[in-house]
Amino acid sequence: MNKNITFQAIKFWAKIPHGIWLREATSVAVDSKDNVYIYNRGNIPLLIFNSSGDLISNWGNEDPLGNIKILEGSNLQIWEESKFIRPHSVRIDSEDNIWCVDDFGHKIYKFNQSFELLLTLGDGNPSERESGIPFNRPTDVAIRKSSGEIFVSDGYGNSRIHHFDHEGKFIKSWGISGTNPGEFSLPHNVNMISDTEMLVCDRENHRVQIFSVNGEFIREWHVHKAVASTIDDEENIYIAEQGPPPVQYGVKNIGHSVGVWTKDGRLIEKLGAELPGENHDQFLWPHSIAIDSKGKIYVAEVSYTEVGRNFIPPRETASLRVWEKIT
Repeated sequence: MNKNITFQAIKFWAKIPHGIWLREATSVAVDSKDNVYIYNRGNIPLLIFNSSGDLISNWGNEDPLGNIKILEGSNLQIWEESKFIRPHSVRIDSEDNIWCVDDFGHKIYKFNQSFELLLTLGDGNPSERESGIPFNRPTDVAIRKSSGEIFVSDGYGNSRIHHFDHEGKFIKSWGISGTNPGEFSLPHNVNMISDTEMLVCDRENHRVQIFSVNGEFIREWHVHKAVASTIDDEENIYIAEQGPPPVQYGVKNIGHSVGVWTKDGRLIEKLGAELPGENHDQFLWPHSIAIDSKGKIYVAEVSYTEVGRNFIPPRETASLRVWEKIT
């Protein structure tokens, strides 16, 4: 296994105008034109950049300089005019439709490129925890290219993958809480790695699991705190790893990285420094990953939730990392 051989980190990629507060870039996706979508928990939840890091569009809050409110029953701060309660995952499908997962909203939305709503999954009311019924804080969504079938990882309050047809009609669910093959301890990410197989980041079980589109378990391998994945045109799989528990803080080479893997689970390369931090070649708390047509890697991090809010005083920290191939 090599470290930081094929890729190099880029400094100051995103050019974010004054007046936009990112807070943290919770998720990232790339469309067919290599435009980059940053789904975040700041005052404009969806920021769209070109491949050079220039902001070209934004959406999701009618009054980004308006009032903030506290979500009833929690300490969650949200903008009153925001379209979302707590952004968690963004995906772009093969037709460049935009899919947004709102975990505290218990919904998944599908928009076209004009931000017109095409489909909503979920009614906004959480199902009973670990009931297996959609949804209780869903985490991610994947779309099967050949059929438009929808797969949702669910998530923080369930231990399930839910399967829907292209119109959003429920087909089946699979999984249960546990540590055996086919069981989950927080399925945080679901990603199509071929038209017939999907990868699930089983985060708290420190592994990824591969399933058929019918939910049949195929194989698994260990990945420390596997939180997000993507795949390139050469079928290499990129898996983001979060950091260790507090008892291991300060110990080198435990998470805070991106691994490049073959489809059969062989580690090729790792990206990142030995320890977490805000330098351009470090990670703080990876949460989402995407790759463009030229092999440029984008990693979004929930760095305010895990790091910045604990500072005195609290502050926004680096939450978007970009790596490019060394030529």
